[in-house]
Amino acid sequence: MSDELQLSIEKLVYGGDGLSHADGNTVFVPYVIPGEEVRASVKTRRNKVTWAKLDEVVRSDPRRQKARCPHFGTCGGCHYQHIPVVSQVEFKESILRETLSRLGRIQWEGPVQIHSAEPFGYRNRAQWAFRDARPMALGYFLPESSVILPIDTCPILSPALHKAFERLQDLARAGHMPEELQEIEAFVDSKDEKIALNVAFERFPKPAAEIATVFRNAVPQLESLLLLDQSKDRFELTGPGYLMHDAGGFRFRVSHLSFFQTNRFLIEDLLHTMIAGAKGELALDLYSGVGFFTLPLGKSFKKVISVDANLAATTDLYANAEAAGVTVTSHNEHAEEFLRKTQERPDFVALDPPRAGLGAGAATALLGLGAPEIRYLSCDPSTLARDLAILTGTAKKKPEEATVADAAVRYEIAEVHLFDLFPQTFHIETLVRLRRVP
Repeated sequence: MSDELQLSIEKLVYGGDGLSHADGNTVFVPYVIPGEEVRASVKTRRNKVTWAKLDEVVRSDPRRQKARCPHFGTCGGCHYQHIPVVSQVEFKESILRETLSRLGRIQWEGPVQIHSAEPFGYRNRAQWAFRDARPMALGYFLPESSVILPIDTCPILSPALHKAFERLQDLARAGHMPEELQEIEAFVDSKDEKIALNVAFERFPKPAAEIATVFRNAVPQLESLLLLDQSKDRFELTGPGYLMHDAGGFRFRVSHLSFFQTNRFLIEDLLHTMIAGAKGELALDLYSGVGFFTLPLGKSFKKVISVDANLAATTDLYANAEAAGVTVTSHNEHAEEFLRKTQERPDFVALDPPRAGLGAGAATALLGLGAPEIRYLSCDPSTLARDLAILTGTAKKKPEEATVADAAVRYEIAEVHLFDLFPQTFHIETLVRLRRVP
């Protein structure tokens, strides 16, 4: 196969690329739309799979549009700015259905309920790299690379976050950032007013108090600052150590090392959809974080148990529950460990695992609890398909692998929701409502 390719794009796949075929090889190429004819060049090959670079769109789809960001197509952070957001969501729904079918043998014929909002200015958290940047400036890593692309703008950031970035970038370009700086992570509160920074150094170039003064002068909205010296594994904190987020009538303390939902426009919708109609004696919230679902569940259940392995998030959850007047039984441990030993029998289970999903062990243990209803929020359709195959009984098993739980408990899908939490990117957030089959 030649290094120069003429391709007809067949479909988009999870990961942001378009799929095509050439000379018996499967070819993946980014920044395309199904039906387009393009010219591309080979980057890498492995067996019968080729990854290519888009060189030219020979025949474009009528939907193709000019990207809003001047760095689109280079920085790799966004994948779909050349596609109108309405079409982006349509492609994501198609990818979700195909992934569930191909990897989980799940044929969902019902509607996928779409939840979307403003496609720009939505991110309340971002990371900017600095180490080894040439010229010295803040930026994002190029795709599959340790090379940093300096950027001047990022239209998916919230206004306050973007303003903070501009000030920090001015500092970097003026040569006032120490070379020992590695990266900056920034996040804002729900009002898009107060800023918190996690600033990592290879080693502190000067006393922490002097470094803190530099960042406070650069970012007037700075509320809390965490400085990390990675050479000595130590940190310095100035400020309260957290920001506050309001959602669903609750206030959530979110510390520097805790997770909170990133799309500021869809937080309320996500919360209400996850807990809608849920009530009973006992609710179990797995991967509970700072208590985003735990607190409202505490108002509709007599008892709520939360489980999360992140100690910072668990500490935040205790503070948030106390402030809300909600009693929570919290376990600071991995979900699989908890599920393997618990004797609880919840009426309702909410789970929001990381990209790796539940995994076979935790999914099988969850089956054994026999909860009447499970609501699974996933950020990766492939691991979701794997876990749903176990929960719904579509997973292939050898006879000797069957368990009592397999025969006694099985779930069916009642609803599927697609939350477009990351417009302009390939990422898909899926909320699946499962009910136990009688």
